[in-house]
Amino acid sequence: MAAPEEPELSQAQTEKLLQFQDLTGLESMDQCRRTLEQHNWNIEAAVQDRLNEQEGVPSVFNPPPSRPLQVNTADHRVYSYIVSRPQPRGLLGWSYYLIMLPFRFTYYTLLDIFRFALRFIRPDPRGRVTDPVGDVVSFIHSFEEKYGQAHPVFYQGTYSQALNDAKRELRYLLVYLHGDDHQDTDEFCRNKMCCLSQALRENTYPFLAMIMLKDRKMTVVGRLEGLIQPEDLINQLTFIMDANQTYLMSERLEREERNQTQVLRQQQDEAYLASLRADQEKDRKKREEQEQRRQEEEKVRQSALAEERRRRTLEEEKERKSECLPPEPPADDPESVKIVFKLPNDTRVERRFLFGQSLTVIYDFLFSLKETPEKFQIVTNFPRRVLPCLPTEEQPNPPTLKEAGLSRSEVLFVQDLTDD
Repeated sequence: MAAPEEPELSQAQTEKLLQFQDLTGLESMDQCRRTLEQHNWNIEAAVQDRLNEQEGVPSVFNPPPSRPLQVNTADHRVYSYIVSRPQPRGLLGWSYYLIMLPFRFTYYTLLDIFRFALRFIRPDPRGRVTDPVGDVVSFIHSFEEKYGQAHPVFYQGTYSQALNDAKRELRYLLVYLHGDDHQDTDEFCRNKMCCLSQALRENTYPFLAMIMLKDRKMTVVGRLEGLIQPEDLINQLTFIMDANQTYLMSERLEREERNQTQVLRQQQDEAYLASLRADQEKDRKKREEQEQRRQEEEKVRQSALAEERRRRTLEEEKERKSECLPPEPPADDPESVKIVFKLPNDTRVERRFLFGQSLTVIYDFLFSLKETPEKFQIVTNFPRRVLPCLPTEEQPNPPTLKEAGLSRSEVLFVQDLTDD
């Protein structure tokens, strides 16, 4: 099933569509068109609604389920201006009034009886409002059909949203109420703003209420009831605004001071947090440096302990090797060998061994000396060769002095291998 085609736009609607797109920056032309259609092509109201959405205020067509802002109506200093019906003047006026009095009395009596009976059949429509935004759009549409588009811009939103905007922006809010069945409101269209009507407690129609933020509450500061001439209406509204301008300016100054105090407090908090973070960073670096120094000191201490343990182990091993050495043979023993050892520090050590003893005995003797390095090897001078004094996998039993080819008198060199 094909989707129904949208009706073509008129030239005026096309211009409003392009103008709305320029003002709001929306790229989707369909979204611009839907928004304008929701606001009955009222570009001022559509732009205001769009700006409210950008500021974080919900759209008037998607109101949040929150509690309405209450309006203080108990202030006895509310300025009231009630226009009563004009009284007859002159003989002709009184004569016409007396002649029409029975008919008027009978008409309004029957009308009141009919209204009273109608209340039992049809409840008050103001208590059945389910779509306040839709009612506002319908009101504007009906008003423009009957009276044209030359009228002030109506706020397209709920009563609670209007109060919140007036409070947030510190502006006057002019509320207009009317009753379709009242004898003085034939020139007004129907309005179903039940919550507003009940909150403001109107007595007659047309009804105007001036609301503003006063003493930290949204307060009705002026009431205008009945038919009133345009010049008189402007004068009365101007009088109400002038009389309450001091309160509004005071609220604006207080809000500005609160905002400045809040900004100053926020700046102080940010500066405090920055200082706190800097101090925490310093403490962290200090703890890291202390921990690093502690680890280095501990590493040095452990290294010193390990070196001390190694030195003691070496000394104990030297003592053990010295104790295990066989006794030195006498000089007249025909099997003795006289060996002179030249140490790396140019010290000379002399000792006699037997031809039948293993080269390991020579190594153990040198190892037991304090002057001998920890690791070393024994080298002959000519021809130069390293004596195999320690057992290996290929030669687990080192040769004897005789097998190594040593003579009765030898000079051997001790080569330091500690660095290697």
